Amino acid sequence: MRRAAWGALRSVRTLAVTQAPVLGLPGGGRARLPSDPWGLPSPPRGLILRAARGYAIQKPVRPSQEDDPPRSTLLKDYQNIPGIEKVDDVVKRLLSLEMANQKEKLKIKQEQLMNKVVANPEDTSSLEARIVALTVKIRNYEEHMQKHRKDKAHKRYLLMSIDQRKKMLKNLRKTNYNVFEKTCKDLGIEYTFPPLYYRKAHRRWVTKKALCIRVFQEAQKLKKQKRALKAAATAAAAAQKQGQTNPESPSKARPEAIKENQ
Repeated sequence: MRRAAWGALRSVRTLAVTQAPVLGLPGGGRARLPSDPWGLPSPPRGLILRAARGYAIQKPVRPSQEDDPPRSTLLKDYQNIPGIEKVDDVVKRLLSLEMANQKEKLKIKQEQLMNKVVANPEDTSSLEARIVALTVKIRNYEEHMQKHRKDKAHKRYLLMSIDQRKKMLKNLRKTNYNVFEKTCKDLGIEYTFPPLYYRKAHRRWVTKKALCIRVFQEAQKLKKQKRALKAAATAAAAAQKQGQTNPESPSKARPEAIKENQ
């Protein structure tokens, strides 16, 4: 029985190997697709190529912002050095933004936006200055997310920064509307009003809300009954106290009873 089974498997394997598609090699030779130990050919070429193309295709990285300084801009520490213009181009390139780290680039972007938006760039505690700092951070996170789409930590930081900036813009709109308009225009921010209610209503939430309303109404009824009982008890105690303080004297009651008998 076993020999018959092994013979059938060998025949299937030889048929699969002989009928497998043949690929052309650069030297003119021929090669077959590799087969697994059971004699079955590997998946067709179309599926592998499709998967490889899908992995290789990525979203294009968004170009830099319009407010970004040029890459040839010197760093802040080397801008005011005398004779820096006469230095060799290689040295200038080493001291420019092209060779700088991300922290120095963000620092220069924030400084340029502060000079453009804020009236007093040295005042970093104002609302508009903090909005500028958050905008620079948000743009940096967006560029990072375009390259690394599966970075969950930076995605969380991005959403937190956007929410924080929304709150600041809301406060700035309430306190100083002209500065709010100028800040949104200079930074290219489109302010949208939040909806009145964020929570999505579903059957469970509606049932829970109806139960809470019913419990509240029953509690109000109980409180009303307690107040009524307390008022009745207070009135009874007051009447009893008044009866005790003004009782009829027996000296006055006796002459009246004598007159009636006569």
